[in-house]
Amino acid sequence: RYVEAVGRPGDVLLGLSTSGNSANIIKAIEAARAQGMKVITLTGKDGGKMAGSADIEIRVPHFGYADRIQEIHIKVIHILMLLIEKEMVK
Repeated sequence: RYVEAVGRPGDVLLGLSTSGNSANIIKAIEAARAQGMKVITLTGKDGGKMAGSADIEIRVPHFGYADRIQEIHIKVIHILMLLIEKEMVK
């Protein structure tokens, strides 16, 4: 509902799900698409139901413990933040 309320064309939704099957994230992706937003997903394993639903999918193809996938997700988020900050100061 939040995405429906505040999402605008050109905005970007970042959806995170270790399994790729989180129902609330899938609904947020659907809402973002309806709003004309871009979608980036961070998933794990085989991408689950979220596989192929994003403009950019960063998938950690690890089938072991979920915490390993989440550790990589954290690193990716930190890198994305750094890149965004660099662009904002230009």
